[in-house]
Amino acid sequence: MNRTGSAAEICGKKAPSRSLLALAIRRVRAALAWFLLSQSAAASEALIGYAFVIDGDTIEIAGERIQLNGVDAPEAWQVCLDETGTDYRCGKESASALDTFLSASRPTRCEFVARDRYGRFVGTCFRADGKDVNRWLVETGNAIDRGTYGSGLYASAQQMARSIGAGIWRGQPDRTCAARPGRVNQKPTC
Repeated sequence: MNRTGSAAEICGKKAPSRSLLALAIRRVRAALAWFLLSQSAAASEALIGYAFVIDGDTIEIAGERIQLNGVDAPEAWQVCLDETGTDYRCGKESASALDTFLSASRPTRCEFVARDRYGRFVGTCFRADGKDVNRWLVETGNAIDRGTYGSGLYASAQQMARSIGAGIWRGQPDRTCAARPGRVNQKPTC
């Protein structure tokens, strides 16, 4: 018995036609496109809930970490110099101030901008009374304007805070112990 031909022909089965294969590929592509669109749509929706403060520029709502857009607060371990040149825990102070601010008007609503390199949502957040949390942090000197995602959104708020000596601007903010990659959860060396 001469067995030449394709495996499907040898087994007595017809090989799937090219049109069926093309249809299957189109369906997979459509499903993938739908999935990607639904993910970006979810990122554009607001997340509302009780906000837990992680640090001065990161909160968590319903298990989702949110990096506050356009701001950069000192890390919890960072030390700044006050107006007398004395060290104080500016990172811890910033996180505490944020917690107090958020607790005055709950729930918190965050509108998302992007995801950062750690997978956190980057968003602009508002208290229940409508106050912009990100702007408040910069206006009170508990954070600085960050150009990475915000492109200078809060530059005017920072200028105001700096001019009145609010928060970190009350002392010598240029002499803070700078956060460096890999330093999280370690004692500062400065």
